[in-house]
Formats: sequence, C-alpha cells, structure tokens
Amino acid sequence: MTWLDLALVAGLLLALAAAAALAVALRRERRGTHADLSASRADAEALRERLDRLESRLSPEPAADATDEADGADSYVITDLTDQPSEPEAAPRVEGRLFADLVLRETVVKAAGLVHGVRRAASPEARFRMRYAYGREVKAARKRRRVELRRLRRVAATARPEREDAA
Repeated sequence: MTWLDLALVAGLLLALAAAAALAVALRRERRGTHADLSASRADAEALRERLDRLESRLSPEPAADATDEADGADSYVITDLTDQPSEPEAAPRVEGRLFADLVLRETVVKAAGLVHGVRRAASPEARFRMRYAYGREVKAARKRRRVELRRLRRVAATARPEREDAA
C-alpha cells in the first residue's frame, strides 16, 4: 500500500464523517422545525377557539340563514345605525373677501411655479443641452438625406438603359 492509497482512504473517511455530521445536523434542524410547527398549530387552534367564544358572547342572535341567500332573497346592507335619516352636510359658506384672498393666493402660487419653470428652462445648462441635442439631430438628418440620395442614384442608374452603347 502506497502513501497515495492511504491519502485516498483518509479522504474517504473524512468525507463519510462530514456526511454523517451533516445528516445529524439536518435531523436536529428538522426536529426543531417540527416542534415549532406543532406549537404554532396549537396556538392557532387556541386562538380560533377564543375567537369563537368571543363571537358567541358578542352576538347573541343567531347568524342569518344561508338558505335566504340561496333562495335569492334580497339582501340589505346597513350603512347607518341612527334612527333618523341623515341629511347631507352643506358646504361651508365662504365670505367674498376670503374667497378673493383664496383665489389670489392660488393665482400667485401658480404664477410662481410658472416663473420657476421658465427660469429653470432658460438656464445656461438647459440651453446648452437643447443646442447640443439640436446639433446632433441636424447631423443625423444630413446623414439620412445623403444615404437616401445615394440609394436613389443607385436605383436610377440601374433602371435606365445605357445610351452610350447605342451611339
């Protein structure tokens, strides 16, 4: 037996030991997860029972029959618990001077926003960006026109017969 064989056997034993340790750790983790799951199921069941007791204590009258809904009887939705029908509330009245003040303030705010936007659009950086984009677009348009002109010349040259041969 050579030292290479011994190293191979040692490596295999080490791999088996690691696999066994991993299996034990996995089993422990599964056991802990199973215990946590059982505890959470028990808690959920206890909460469900408590909720059922609270519901039965708070609503002494029996629940509506499911047969009424199945028969197609009209169902009603209660939106208000008061005895008297409620009237819609009237919008608050605003005096003339207060109304003028509100309109003036809104106009001033809108005008200030517009001035800010125009000032920002007219800044040197924005003007440079616009000029740069415009220049790029002009160059691209020139290039497209040259390519189109070359294509049309090629088509025209292949479409007309050669007159030099006839002369």
